[in-house]
Amino acid sequence: MSYSVGQVAGFAGVTVRALHHYDGIGLLVPSERTYAGHRRYSDTDLDRLQQILFYRELGFPLDEVAALLDDPDADPRTHLRRRHDLLTARIEKLRKMAAAVEHALEARTMGINLTPEERFEVFGDKDPEQYAEEAEQRWGGTEAYAESQRRAATYTKEDWKRIQAEVDDWGERYAALVAAGEQPAGEAAMDLAEEHRRHIGRYYFEVPYEMHRCFAEMYVSDERFKAFYDSMRPGLAEHLRDAILANADRYTTS
Repeated sequence: MSYSVGQVAGFAGVTVRALHHYDGIGLLVPSERTYAGHRRYSDTDLDRLQQILFYRELGFPLDEVAALLDDPDADPRTHLRRRHDLLTARIEKLRKMAAAVEHALEARTMGINLTPEERFEVFGDKDPEQYAEEAEQRWGGTEAYAESQRRAATYTKEDWKRIQAEVDDWGERYAALVAAGEQPAGEAAMDLAEEHRRHIGRYYFEVPYEMHRCFAEMYVSDERFKAFYDSMRPGLAEHLRDAILANADRYTTS
């Protein structure tokens, strides 16, 4: 089975021009050509293209990609181990970035009033000012935003440390629940969803169940919130959404 350059471009999501370039520099030379000189790619060629695109996604220049793939001492297991190591490092970096985004949004949205030194003590190396404008544009006209600003303006450094400790503790318990295979509609998951709702109500603004339902959908649809919750444990964002919805039904369905 062989494929035309157009078919391969469609499979891989690359341009025909890129495939021509890879051929020209010897990085991906098609195994066959038709009598008319048209390129035809084999399954082996597609495997190599997949490896090329993987390394390109990780930021490797083309000359380094060629060196990696043409190393005579390498075998498929070597490439797989290299992929695993690079992906693991990248996932960890993305999780830290997602957590930083979440803390920044939460910090500024809730009107944190701390000195720079205190912010570092409470939130680590995250920048609470980074998403201030977006947060105000998104929620600035709501009563919930105004209420959170009023409350947060009264909090001390110790208050914020206590709030953050509660968030961390809740996250650990929810991650353990997901790891244990608890269902979102189970009592344990719904209880933690209710705790999540009450935490917001206790420190920031009241959250009716209908509003909590909206938050639940946002935790999945907004990639930053999803990344933050999934950084606690993969799949946690969807699990939490379903638990929040089930909990809301538990208290509002007669």
